[in-house]
Amino acid sequence: MIKKVGFVAFFGILLFFVMLLTSCGHKQEIAPETPAIDTTTHPVDTTPPPPPPPPPPPPKLQESQLETIHFDFDKYNLRPDAKAGLDHNYQLLKKFPNVIIKIEGHCDERGTVEYNLSLGEKRAKAAQDYLIDMGISPNRISIISYGKERPIDPGHNEAAWAKNRRCEFRIISQ
Repeated sequence: MIKKVGFVAFFGILLFFVMLLTSCGHKQEIAPETPAIDTTTHPVDTTPPPPPPPPPPPPKLQESQLETIHFDFDKYNLRPDAKAGLDHNYQLLKKFPNVIIKIEGHCDERGTVEYNLSLGEKRAKAAQDYLIDMGISPNRISIISYGKERPIDPGHNEAAWAKNRRCEFRIISQ
């Protein structure tokens, strides 16, 4: 019986080595994995995308951005500070080409109603002419005189009068 056990062990070892030698001879190739193909159908979204939001409104010129200009007593010629104010207003009018303005001429309380209405008109006209000479279309500017009827300072002294001798700029349309 020992012979039989030895024979079976010998045969088992031999079989083991044969299998070992045959398996080392060639390597088994592993096929690369292919991605799974999605065969399910998805519904097509035919809803149009929402419209883009409307653009923001264009900026508007604010009346407070326009500078008031001042004049000397009984004068309608443009002082250097008045020209600087008109230059500022010109730049704004150039930046906002659709703005139409009205220039209001004002005077202090001294003088007659008729005299001050005439002086206020000359002041407004001087400002208008300056802006037109700079290149603003005459169609964009109108003038009016209020004379001494609309003081900005109700005082009865030189400081109040100096404030009241002015041209103010009003926006008529944009």
